[in-house]
Parts: sequence; C-alpha cells; structure tokens
Amino acid sequence: MKLRNVLIVVNDIEKSRRFYHDLFGLDVVLDNDGNLILTEGLVLQDRKIWEAFTERKVISENNSCELYFEEPDLERFVKKLEEHYPDVKYVNRVMTHSWGQKVVRFYDPDGNLIEVGTPIG
Repeated sequence: MKLRNVLIVVNDIEKSRRFYHDLFGLDVVLDNDGNLILTEGLVLQDRKIWEAFTERKVISENNSCELYFEEPDLERFVKKLEEHYPDVKYVNRVMTHSWGQKVVRFYDPDGNLIEVGTPIG
C-alpha cells in the first residue's frame, strides 16, 4: 500500500487552484467535477461534495494537520505571499526553530494550515 494523495476541502475550487498555483506552482493534473488533483498529489475537493459524502461539517482553522512545503529562500517566498495575498492570516510569521530551521505558518483561503520551511539537513 502507498499514500497516493492528500485531500483538503475548499469552498471555491477556482480560487484555491489559483492560490496553490500562484504560491507553490502546483498545476492541475485532473479535473473531476468538484475534485482537482494537482501536481505533488494535492487534491482540492469542493466543500459541498465532502460534506455530502461524509455527512460531517468542515471545521475551518482546526489546526489538526498542516501542509508542509520546503523553500530555500523563505524571505523571497514570504514577499511573494504578501504581494499576492496581503490579507493572509498568519499563525506565526517567520521564526527560527532551535535546530536552525526557519518557518512561516499561515492559513489558505479556506482555513487549511500551511507551513513553509527552509530545507532540513
């Protein structure tokens, strides 16, 4: 068995597609009517579809998981983030962990937690 994808629930597929393309360069691999598979294995699913399948409500900003990306030039990334999405909601701005890694955490437009950090090692 192997993990194939990570799915996140979004309110507006097109808005989220642009967000993940603008910031991370992810492109659409497959558009399956309310489910977009992006490069790197990220799947965006329309909130209405997810709630109908699971019979559960989405809890935005629940902080139970995060998408993690690595970027060697974190300052350049943060500048791009602030230029493209000036209203982004931060969990923490750039900080340095005790082991030397710099990270920033913020929410996507739907409250999914994202961490971007410098490569480890």
